[in-house]
Order: sequence, then structure tokens, then C-alpha cells
Amino acid sequence: MTVQDETTASESIILSDAAASKVKSLLEQEGRDDLALRVAVQPGGCSGLRYQLFFDERSLDGDVVKDFGGVKVVTDRMSAPYLGGASIDFVDTIEKQGFTIDNPNATGSCACGDSFS
Repeated sequence: MTVQDETTASESIILSDAAASKVKSLLEQEGRDDLALRVAVQPGGCSGLRYQLFFDERSLDGDVVKDFGGVKVVTDRMSAPYLGGASIDFVDTIEKQGFTIDNPNATGSCACGDSFS
């Protein structure tokens, strides 16, 4: 099992302070400190690929792991090339609440914001 702890800035995901704070809050509500935020790309959605964010306790061969002030963000080796340089933020406004992903690798997206190509 190989875990890559450090990657170059252009290859890794960036988690904003607001997103890290929200993830910490959600983990505290769950009463779990052994989970990481897994960010993955799966086939599907309107534009061909879809983001998935979920808590995961698994460690997979080839995972890229980055720590943001105690919040572990994990990406599998197949998703990592699609997510290099992507930034994850958490917004809480009257218009929108939730995690947002700004991905420089996406050439197109749809109105739902969960799908890209």
C-alpha cells in the first residue's frame, strides 16, 4: 500500500479555511476523528464526469493525501489528474449553501455544478 503524503501545488487539491472548518464541524457532529474527506471523480452527470465528496475511513493503494489543519483530504490515483489544482470552498449565503469546486481542469460544466468535462 502506497500513500503519497506530499504533492506539488499544481497536482494537489486546495481546501479553503471555510471548507476545512465545515468539514471539522461535520466530523465533530458524527463523533468521528478517523475519517478523511474523499474527493473523487466518477463517470456520469450531464457533462460526462461528476464530483463526489464523502467521508471515508479507507486507505486505498495510490491515494494522494493532504492535510489541512487536521482535515485529511484524500484523492484516489484515478481521480487525482482530474483534480490537480482544484480548490474546494464552502459557501453559506442566502442564495446558496454547500461545497463548491473550482477546477482549472474542467473544460465545461452544466448548470447543476456537480458535473464537468
